[in-house]
Amino acid sequence: MHAERVRDPEASATIDAIVALEAESFTNPWPRETLVWELRNSDVTRIHVLRNPDGAVIAFCVSWVIFDELHINTIAVAATERRKGLATVLLKQVLAEAAAEGAGKATLEVRASNGAALALYERLGFRVTAKRPRYYTNPDEDALILWREGGSLPL
Repeated sequence: MHAERVRDPEASATIDAIVALEAESFTNPWPRETLVWELRNSDVTRIHVLRNPDGAVIAFCVSWVIFDELHINTIAVAATERRKGLATVLLKQVLAEAAAEGAGKATLEVRASNGAALALYERLGFRVTAKRPRYYTNPDEDALILWREGGSLPL
């Protein structure tokens, strides 16, 4: 399976699928307008999707490549597709593309209670470096800040 980079803010069906998956996955989802704005106006934004054989979006990742850093903003896998390694496939491809663009380190935030995500990120070489108290809302929860540094990004 290969991640496809979304570049066209007018790709309505793809954007709609990302928005639906975001709403299914998070209590504070990114609005459609934010995703479209990012694609239209930002030269650092990267949006990648994974599709099933029928072409439906089953996972996505929104990130920024800022100078030598990859900032992973959001990643989600459809509930019916979880625990199949898709997030690993997607993140490895996002990391590889960012490295090809010159990024040497990567960061992300995760809810402190999200054990499955923490395990995934740690398997990919991320380490908890800080905590943001009460960063998340609905419900209120701390965010853990993770970094992957030292060496090249691709695994």
